[in-house]
Amino acid sequence: MDSSARSGAASAPPPADGVVGSPPDDAVAPAWLDELHGERARAWVADRNESATREYASSPAFEHLVDDIQTVLDCPDRIPAVADRAGMLYNFWTDAAHPRGLWRRTSWESYAAGAPSRADRAPEPTQWETLLDLDALNAAGARPTALACAGGAELVWGGAQVLTTGPRAGRRALVTLSPGGGDASLTVEYDLHSRSFISPDDGGLFRPLSKGSMTWGDDAGEAAIVSADFGPDTLSGAGYPRQVRRLRRGQSLDEAEVLVTAGSGAVAAFTSRDPWGRTWLTTMPSFQHTHIWLLPDDAGCPSGAAAARAALEGRARPGTVATPTGDVVPAGAIRLEVPENCLAGVGREWLTIQLRSPWEVGGSTHPAGAMLGAKLADYLAGERRLEVLFTPTASSTLLSAAWTANHLVLTVLDDVADRLEVCTPPTHGRDGASEETGTAPDEWSHHWIDLTGASDLPGCPNGDETALRPGRALLSVSATPLRPTDSDYLWISASGWTTPSTLTVARLMPSGELTGMAVVRQAPARFDARGITVTQHVATSADGTRVPYFQIGRPTSAPTPTLVHAYGAFGESLTPGYEPVTGKAWLERGGTYVVANTRGGGEYGPAWHLAGTGAGRRRVVEDLVAVLDSLVARGVAAPKTIALYGSSAGGLLAGEVLARHPERIGAAVLEVPLTDMRRYTQLSAGAAWTSEFGDPDDPEQWAWPREHSPLHLLEAGRDYPPVLLLTSAADDRVHPAHARSLAYRLDRLGQNVTYFETAAGGHSRAATHAQRAFVSALLHVFAHRHTA
Repeated sequence: MDSSARSGAASAPPPADGVVGSPPDDAVAPAWLDELHGERARAWVADRNESATREYASSPAFEHLVDDIQTVLDCPDRIPAVADRAGMLYNFWTDAAHPRGLWRRTSWESYAAGAPSRADRAPEPTQWETLLDLDALNAAGARPTALACAGGAELVWGGAQVLTTGPRAGRRALVTLSPGGGDASLTVEYDLHSRSFISPDDGGLFRPLSKGSMTWGDDAGEAAIVSADFGPDTLSGAGYPRQVRRLRRGQSLDEAEVLVTAGSGAVAAFTSRDPWGRTWLTTMPSFQHTHIWLLPDDAGCPSGAAAARAALEGRARPGTVATPTGDVVPAGAIRLEVPENCLAGVGREWLTIQLRSPWEVGGSTHPAGAMLGAKLADYLAGERRLEVLFTPTASSTLLSAAWTANHLVLTVLDDVADRLEVCTPPTHGRDGASEETGTAPDEWSHHWIDLTGASDLPGCPNGDETALRPGRALLSVSATPLRPTDSDYLWISASGWTTPSTLTVARLMPSGELTGMAVVRQAPARFDARGITVTQHVATSADGTRVPYFQIGRPTSAPTPTLVHAYGAFGESLTPGYEPVTGKAWLERGGTYVVANTRGGGEYGPAWHLAGTGAGRRRVVEDLVAVLDSLVARGVAAPKTIALYGSSAGGLLAGEVLARHPERIGAAVLEVPLTDMRRYTQLSAGAAWTSEFGDPDDPEQWAWPREHSPLHLLEAGRDYPPVLLLTSAADDRVHPAHARSLAYRLDRLGQNVTYFETAAGGHSRAATHAQRAFVSALLHVFAHRHTA
């Protein structure tokens, strides 16, 4: 590789006139930094890691903090999250003795025996049955044949799907493992009885190493649905599979049925089976748009290499249909005619449509953020009788929805605090109506679930005009169905900024009311929260928009070290929740923690997100600057006491503020960040994000990302606050070249920059608790040193 210019730079637009700090490519960073395991890159990373360790991680105080954080992460009485599969409860667990983790299961009786609220007797230890020990697997001298394609890299847990139907229910699973913890992974069938992987040579179902997935493809466990790298042209420009196949036991992937193929310009294709056994085909023409089909059980699907190649080329063959966008599906597939940018969901009999933009249908116009419901069979037949299940308000948006057997449970975000609503569809005409106590509705009914007692009430700042709805509970809630096929039981968890998680199980009555709620686990406090208050405020952005933010800390009369966390992208919301590592490493040391809810996120619905995309990206920066200025105006912080933190797209945001407004912060921490917006579409999965940030290869759109590229906004002769950059060589979602290049450029400009790169962990930058504790301690020690 020619190191005199950045790889791929020739295809990117040249810097436009007037772009602040935009140097020629060879002045930004050398091309060898792109080489993940190149000799020069490894030496450069080793030197920076050693320097960072020597500067911040070589004291007894640092080692003590690492131990404290790891104790929090490894605490044996934290809540073991479980999933009900074929009558058993499954959990993946890590602790000091098992840093890479145990996959295990237990019975309902044993799990319930550990509940803290038993009136008849004291809680008993749960009896766990170990299914797979990843530490033993990684330490083994020779790996099972089925895992040979992973090479010698450390295998990181990626999840498992236990078969829940047929004669092998509870006896077989599809286990996913990732070398190094990246997005690329492999899936192997696992025998839960013999505790062994089943090699493809012995008839086991198998997905080779690549980005993609594998799920069960039928009730008997004789087939799997696979998306993977099947060879030339099968991956999109973002590196995700374009094709999905159904692999039957004993077949090779070349012999498998071709279920769906996305057009050549699409982001990805995927297929899923819902809990009721229906198969759904999906393609993504862009990150925010989907095409969806129902695949009937009797639909014929082509198979073989010739059919797969024709579909990849966008050509229809007998038994297939090619769409105008280049997607190819079986001829019997039924298109779900919904807006391409909506979120569609299904229950046993119902379809839900959550809108991202206004939709006119059946003579009515429904606003963005609304959720509509319809009988699935009727809708597929062309009927458009829709029920409005949720309508957003100025303060509320729908965060998620989940079906039990007979109810739809909505999680609603109201001024960035969660609440739950139960929507119950009409039951007239349904066979086997419930005979349990309660009244089954003849029309949709709605019930709120009151969980305000699950979190401490926030502080009420006297006379603070920035306070947002003081006195209400600020909590995060999730509701997960136990078995949506035949049960109306829910797992409900709740936590707050200073309130540890509580896990309860409850049952929904036929009327939709909640009954029998019982606490099955209560997490203990992990940090000293005495004297810490929680408040919510609003800042006013440059265009007059009110931007909320949370403040957690002990009241002080002078500016204090303040860690500000922001994200602002992809419609993701930053909501209240117990963060014991931040509590131990930052709040206990007297710092203030602030979470900013800027546009680009999803805190106020689709419009809030879209306002911060493309040409509107500047609003995200303006929102965060408004929060920083509000903290200073209120006396909470001074610019020099603020450490700004962002991860991934949040790292891009932190980098933008660093480059444009260095005078407003005292330090910046960028974790697995985007920084090179000229080349981001050519690095790892970046090609999937053009709808969010704009396409730098489109001359008309290049103006958007060029104004928000930290790497190119830096200027010689300007002073920047100290910067810490954290990334992982195993991150195949946001390429480490982003962080490496920014560190290199800051160093060349004579700035105070610290860089640390882990070898494993992927986009989460940590594969074990020990690694996570070290990186977390480094982050907080760096931030505290430069703001205290």
